[in-house]
Amino acid sequence: MALSRKSYSYSKMDKEDPQEILHRRAQFLIYKVLEQANSRRKQSCLRIKISKLKVKIGKRLKRLRKRIMSSVVATRVGIHGHVVSQLKALKRLFGREKQTLLTIPSLMIK
Repeated sequence: MALSRKSYSYSKMDKEDPQEILHRRAQFLIYKVLEQANSRRKQSCLRIKISKLKVKIGKRLKRLRKRIMSSVVATRVGIHGHVVSQLKALKRLFGREKQTLLTIPSLMIK
């Protein structure tokens, strides 16, 4: 029968003073409010840092996009100019061949 008895039974506590209970409850509430206030400050500071970082990243991405677009436009203009100049050269080349072929028989006819 001694084995069925539990060794860790609850002991009866004396009743506490109501003033003491109110004091402890007030301290607990004050602690909770201060803890929440401290955690809010940290979050808001972190939010400000994150928003500043987002702004920096956004500005850098915008600048990078502008640079890429300007370089793409410049290369398009460069390629377009190169192609146009090559086409002009080919037109001149083929245009001269037709003219020389026409002039050679005319020389033979004379």
